[in-house]
Amino acid sequence: MPDDEGDALLAAAERAGRSVPEATFVEVGAWCGKSAVYVGAAAEATGAVLFSLDHHHGSEENQAGWEHHDPSLVDPATGRIDTLPRWRATIVGAELESSVVGLVGDSPTIARHWSTPLAFCFVDGGHGEEPAWADYRGWAPHVAIGGWLAIHDVFPDPAEGGRPPYDLWRHALESGEFVEDGACGSLRVVRRVARHGT
Repeated sequence: MPDDEGDALLAAAERAGRSVPEATFVEVGAWCGKSAVYVGAAAEATGAVLFSLDHHHGSEENQAGWEHHDPSLVDPATGRIDTLPRWRATIVGAELESSVVGLVGDSPTIARHWSTPLAFCFVDGGHGEEPAWADYRGWAPHVAIGGWLAIHDVFPDPAEGGRPPYDLWRHALESGEFVEDGACGSLRVVRRVARHGT
């Protein structure tokens, strides 16, 4: 995540944290923790808590043979990517342990069992069709009226990046449930103004 997008993410999360006392945030797709530092800093500053969710085995674009694969993140014992130790070190190094809670697991499974309304949700998990839509369908309904949803890697030009994050953003706006509330680079922020059928 480029620093300007991170700063915009921080600003959006701070708006959310200031709007609701003891707000709850969720980040879907934590990787090694860079975005968790931005959102976590907003949580720390506003008295919110960020639940940073990832299975920590990397999305499809991070696997061997893909452009963004990092062999240093592969656990030699399992042969699988494991970013959890790096994520933990990032959060400890940023001194955000009191404001950032790691959730390790499958996003749709956790979303099905989640019940706390969200003031802020950041979706940046797998960018393939199936995982991206599963993240959106699982977590967008938890965003409270007046709450914010941020989506990363939204590229209007298909030559610049994959389509699913763009399609999620367009769907959010076309649903009538969300309105635009900021953009920076490939980061899009929308705010919930209604629920389906209301």
